[in-house]
Amino acid sequence: MDISWADLDGAEQRTIAVLGAGLSIELCDPVALQTLRRLGLIIGSHLTAAGHNLRRDAVVKSVAG
Repeated sequence: MDISWADLDGAEQRTIAVLGAGLSIELCDPVALQTLRRLGLIIGSHLTAAGHNLRRDAVVKSVAG
């Protein structure tokens, strides 16, 4: 499954940003966490490799944009 940043809603994007920055999972929307876990972007309270890659690609696009 290939997921782009644009496929995620605002709460899901924020959750990836929060976890990617090393902040507490308590700051994340519980529904967004469930969705991202189901998509394989989060395991436990950490981003998976796919989650990190998605976040990195979004940052690169915004900087290059």
